[in-house]
Amino acid sequence: MKKYKIYHSYFFDEKLKNYDSEFFRRLDKIEDQLVENAHQGDPLNIKWFREKRIDEKRVYFIIYEDLGAVFMVAISGKKDQQKVINTVRLLFDSFRKEIENLISKESLS
Repeated sequence: MKKYKIYHSYFFDEKLKNYDSEFFRRLDKIEDQLVENAHQGDPLNIKWFREKRIDEKRVYFIIYEDLGAVFMVAISGKKDQQKVINTVRLLFDSFRKEIENLISKESLS
């Protein structure tokens, strides 16, 4: 079975600074699950774009099959859900460049 590598976007890491250790623990559990099966969570009308819930928050991620990667890109509450979904779709090409740069830097080290 294919295993995926988890990456965080810069935006995602900036948002994470606002959360407590319990949120981090739950996020770690989700990421461990995504390593084994990236197609978990609720699809957001596109096969490669999904969300998982942590209590009242939603964690959004993009699956890059060709890179064997899951890119954690955003966190929101229910009231901002549609705005975040629309933003991620608009920035899809930028996220692709960001993850390719992260993978490239990782392979150099």
